[in-house]
Amino acid sequence: MKKLSTVALLLALSMLVAAAALSAGAKDGARDDKPAAVALGAVVADFTLPDPEGHDHTLSSLKGAKGTVLIFIATRCPVSNGYNARMEKLATDYAPRGVQIVGINANSTEPVGEVKQHAADKGLTFTILKDNGNVIADRFDAQVTPEAYLLDASGKLVYHGRIDNSRAGDAITSTELRDAIEAVLAGKPVERPEAKAFGCSIKRG
Repeated sequence: MKKLSTVALLLALSMLVAAAALSAGAKDGARDDKPAAVALGAVVADFTLPDPEGHDHTLSSLKGAKGTVLIFIATRCPVSNGYNARMEKLATDYAPRGVQIVGINANSTEPVGEVKQHAADKGLTFTILKDNGNVIADRFDAQVTPEAYLLDASGKLVYHGRIDNSRAGDAITSTELRDAIEAVLAGKPVERPEAKAFGCSIKRG
């Protein structure tokens, strides 16, 4: 009888170990299913997002001949709003030179109608897309607004970070994004490919 109890106990322990191993494997698989964030130097895969009118746009359809800047923006963030005029200036300065500016709103707290009205109120003429579910924000590991990503003509990520160093725009001493764009246009490597972005956290759903 005692021998049978020991066998039953060993069988139960074996089943528990097997169950734990399967559970760990499933968790590892779930982690493996999540794509790694786009790394500097990597070519960004095409994606599709809608604009505030509900029309879908692919990254490939929006890219500039010489480069593309993706900026995660917000309607309510005071830091992002402090950059509205500077982002619009980037768009008007560089579109004629073959670099397109694309805004992406990934905040779950800012509905699409608000995004549309905000662009009209602030005079933002560059294309703005709505990232429902934060799919693209997650792909880029974007954390704040504004946060910029510069792709060269081949779609390779060559700069990630802030637009410049001044929240209010009254004490600009470094213009990392413009410097990076100018380097790309000149066919040169970006001297400072990363500068920590600052702003309001992206509100994920």
